[in-house]
Amino acid sequence: MTQPASPGVEGALGDAATEPSETGFDTRLYARFPTQGGRPAGEFEALEKTWETPTGWRAFSAVNNNFIGFLFIATAFGFFIAAGILSLVMRVQLAAPLASVVPQETYNQLFTMHGSVMMFLFAVPAVEAIAVLLLPQMLAARDLPFPRLSAYSYWAYAIGGVVFFGSVLFSLAPSGGWFMYPPLSSGVYAKGINADFWLLGIGFIEISAIAGAIELIVGVLRTRAPGMTLSKMPVYAWAILIFGVMIILAFPAMIMVTFLLELERAFNWPLFDATRGGDPLLYQHLFWFFGHPDVYIIFIPASAMVSTMIVTVAQKKLVGHELVVLAMIATGFISFGVWAHHMFTVGMPELAAGYFSAASMAVAVPAGAQVFAWICTLASGRVQRNVPSLFLVGGILIFVMGGLSGVMVGMVAFDGQAHDTYFVVAHFHYVLIGGMLFPLFAGLYYWTPMINGRQLSERLGRWVFWLSFVGVHVCFLPMHLTGLMGMPRRVNTYLPDRAWDLPNLISTVGAFVMAAGALLFLIDAVRCYARGGSGGNARNAFHGGTLEWLSAGNYGVRSIPVVNDLEPLWTDPQLARDVEAGRYFLPNTATGQRETLVTSPARAEPQYVQIMPGPSWWPLLSALSTAGFFLLLTVKAMTLSAVCGVLTVFCLMRWVWSNDRHLPPQQSQVDAGAGILLPTYVAGPQAHGWWAAVLLDIVLGMIFLMAMFGYLYLYAAHPDWWLHKAPRGALVPGLLLLGASAGLAYAARPLMALLKRGSGASAVLMGFSAACLAAALAVDVLDWWHAGLRGDASGQGASVYAMLAWHGSVVAAVVLAAFFYALRWMRGLAPRPANKTLEALRLLFIYAALEGAAGLLLPRLLPWGGA
Repeated sequence: MTQPASPGVEGALGDAATEPSETGFDTRLYARFPTQGGRPAGEFEALEKTWETPTGWRAFSAVNNNFIGFLFIATAFGFFIAAGILSLVMRVQLAAPLASVVPQETYNQLFTMHGSVMMFLFAVPAVEAIAVLLLPQMLAARDLPFPRLSAYSYWAYAIGGVVFFGSVLFSLAPSGGWFMYPPLSSGVYAKGINADFWLLGIGFIEISAIAGAIELIVGVLRTRAPGMTLSKMPVYAWAILIFGVMIILAFPAMIMVTFLLELERAFNWPLFDATRGGDPLLYQHLFWFFGHPDVYIIFIPASAMVSTMIVTVAQKKLVGHELVVLAMIATGFISFGVWAHHMFTVGMPELAAGYFSAASMAVAVPAGAQVFAWICTLASGRVQRNVPSLFLVGGILIFVMGGLSGVMVGMVAFDGQAHDTYFVVAHFHYVLIGGMLFPLFAGLYYWTPMINGRQLSERLGRWVFWLSFVGVHVCFLPMHLTGLMGMPRRVNTYLPDRAWDLPNLISTVGAFVMAAGALLFLIDAVRCYARGGSGGNARNAFHGGTLEWLSAGNYGVRSIPVVNDLEPLWTDPQLARDVEAGRYFLPNTATGQRETLVTSPARAEPQYVQIMPGPSWWPLLSALSTAGFFLLLTVKAMTLSAVCGVLTVFCLMRWVWSNDRHLPPQQSQVDAGAGILLPTYVAGPQAHGWWAAVLLDIVLGMIFLMAMFGYLYLYAAHPDWWLHKAPRGALVPGLLLLGASAGLAYAARPLMALLKRGSGASAVLMGFSAACLAAALAVDVLDWWHAGLRGDASGQGASVYAMLAWHGSVVAAVVLAAFFYALRWMRGLAPRPANKTLEALRLLFIYAALEGAAGLLLPRLLPWGGA
């Protein structure tokens, strides 16, 4: 029985969708799928062939989430081992007073790279990598919605990370700490290119993280299995949604602060120079606006892994599921109001210090709610005794200890004593190891049977756990004592007879005990994965109830099921067999290409079939050329860097050239299963690409908001340096040009739909829109220049030109986007009446006009000084 096709669920499901159940989804949909009878011959083989991963050297072009996710996890773990080796060298140095294993400058580079690698190349990438591998399986999606973006995110991370870490091998690593505070990182005190390696490398890596976050957010909202409403969404999917939102709100601050510091180093713009109207505390505010939420960006996905695994370990549904979800949301929200508790000793006002102290203690409440939910679930269930359960319980104990010391340093008076001592080192290692590392190890033991059908060794795993658990306490527990005894952080040696000798020796022993556990795990992992997969489906070794255990290959699930419960495999024992028999959505390749099902954001109702891109070299080539652009900037090879920039633009354009594909008319609607017809092409807000474009605009907006914050902060800190009156000559013409740009971009879509030759008209409008943006920027820059304001003269000039520099990069992107759209129109790839490329670019153009207006108005209308 076939229903008329429609982009919405009403057309896809016909009359069955007119009577929704109390849960918000018509459970009678299940009746449409036959419970008996086989599928057509050759259907399964065609599905396998379509989704197969390239072999040999062509494997580098693969974009499957399971292939990229596995590489992602392995690379992140490799950086963990590398950073751990650096820490062992430091611990050997500190095992005895006045030791000289490495010179002071080398030691400073080691602790800078240890922290940078652990935070930027391991902690966040590791949880993002697990999400790339696990999320589609848990949502019963064929893949993430932008698989090539996942591939680009990985290759950018891997290439940038290897070069970034390699700097320490050639004494090119910075020595100012993983936070790189100015003035120690400014051009005066950090000459050479060491700091530039860090700044450009971290900026490049952050781009990778943001790209992955956009992919994951859209994946959670738009590719869930039918029936998986928000109330039935797994805790892990909720966590990844919160994780992605936090990244696109927090990471822009890190991009902007590295951008500003590089501008100061490259052009002598005194953004952080207090003697010329800048302020080094601006750096700290921007850095910690990223840095403190970053801790919870790491913790929230890891805590959701704990919630998922504890359900299986206890064989009982999670106690307080809704409370745990609300706790994660509250944690993410509060974490953005805690950043300045790292700055209690800089002399902030008492009112501000009191607020940040209260927020620091308040953020412990939702974390505590999750801990109690875990304890209640374990206490009320029948706990399995296995390695994942050991790491889960051990991680909870370590995390709680770290959380308690975190509340202590959240108190202003105590922080004044413990700040920059080894007490803080102990605190954040306890939090990160208990809140992220132990859940990661538990997850690797728990989900390895899903990845390759084999289990890691239970016997070796117990050794790994006890070595790690004992090593953590032996290493970091004494650091609380040495910190309270006055031992400062980041010292390469210390004098004898201060009672620090024995605690430091014990800590060094503990570090090597932990290293032994990591080495044993590495041996076991190599042994397990080197043997290859056992073939067939994922082996549900621990009797989990979520959908990732249905995974059957590169395409995730044989057919995409209808979900009616948080633990569907427990409530429907027949589900796995029905899915494997192809009795649900997309049991075949309806168009002969890779496909997945796109559903509505709230109720997960089927909307259309997405045609997925296959293997491609362009993500890898784009990552290589982008890395070349950033790294050649570091060594001031401007010509070669420009060549790499041009190559990057070419590779990116070629990559997305075929993404907006229009299938033949006979494939504009396809049978998604049980005779239900769904469209294969949707534009506008229903399209998943439109959501990604909105998220990109939010990221750009957050970056520019940080630049505006910098302008206002410097004015408040040094109003006496605001020597130039703001010129008004560009105000009216600039606003007119920006208004024209936004209006032209907005009119492009209705004009395309209205006119018979609307495609050409829309291309012309987009070109004029880009030209108006560029003209408005030129008018703004010339107005400041003729007014006599220079970027290297004062903090005022530096902050104004920094906003202009960033907006200039956005305008450049808009001009290139207009050129790209014109090329597509000339090749007949922009057909009317609706086009996904046009919809996404319109959003970017309109955002750029709004950003230009904000940059034009802020320094001219808000407080500025005399003549």
